[in-house]
Amino acid sequence: MITTWPAPGSHAGAPEFAAAIDRGRRARLLIVPPLFDEMNRTRRLLVRTMRGIDAQGIDSFMPDLPGTNESGQPFASQSLHGWRQAMAVAAKHFGATCVLAVRGGALVFPNVLPGWVLEPAAGASVLRQLLRARVIAAREAGLREDSALLLEFGRNEGLMLAGYDVGAALIAGLESARPLDEGQREIRVADLGGAAPWLRAEPGDDPAQAARLTAILAGGIAGWIAA
Repeated sequence: MITTWPAPGSHAGAPEFAAAIDRGRRARLLIVPPLFDEMNRTRRLLVRTMRGIDAQGIDSFMPDLPGTNESGQPFASQSLHGWRQAMAVAAKHFGATCVLAVRGGALVFPNVLPGWVLEPAAGASVLRQLLRARVIAAREAGLREDSALLLEFGRNEGLMLAGYDVGAALIAGLESARPLDEGQREIRVADLGGAAPWLRAEPGDDPAQAARLTAILAGGIAGWIAA
């Protein structure tokens, strides 16, 4: 279920990794995961959904964003522009015919493909959450930090946020970035039932949510194929 793909900027030509279910079928879904810790909290949902749509005759691919998971690229050198280029390369490499972008993934997905965005998040919202988490952690450690001052510093020097070495380019990009959806269908967490998986304190599993997401995706793709 793990494969590789040639992301731009890979160190010494080393490939990036992707979760994949590829049986050479006509329908091929690219999944662009959320950013930062939301990526970890939603992975079980997305992998279970990949298995669900596999049973419906649909191939799927979920590439790691460069700099994340087992990537050989440093996270500090990443930017939204670089991730957008990488996801476009992944879509072409895997022959994707449609796309699902989740949360902050909607900031970097290839919007030339038809598909869905699941609770798309603006870059400023993603950044605020990261800064808030750092301020709270500092307070618990007996330190005082200010979000505005942190952001001002981060624009020039980068910041350590939620365990990620976030470079200045990524911080600047997040400040003004809006979801890239252009005609893709929007899925709300209410459509899936239950609590938003990206808000959990730890990664969890909700088979019912995955089943509902599978049904939405499989139904839509079947409609496109029939048309």
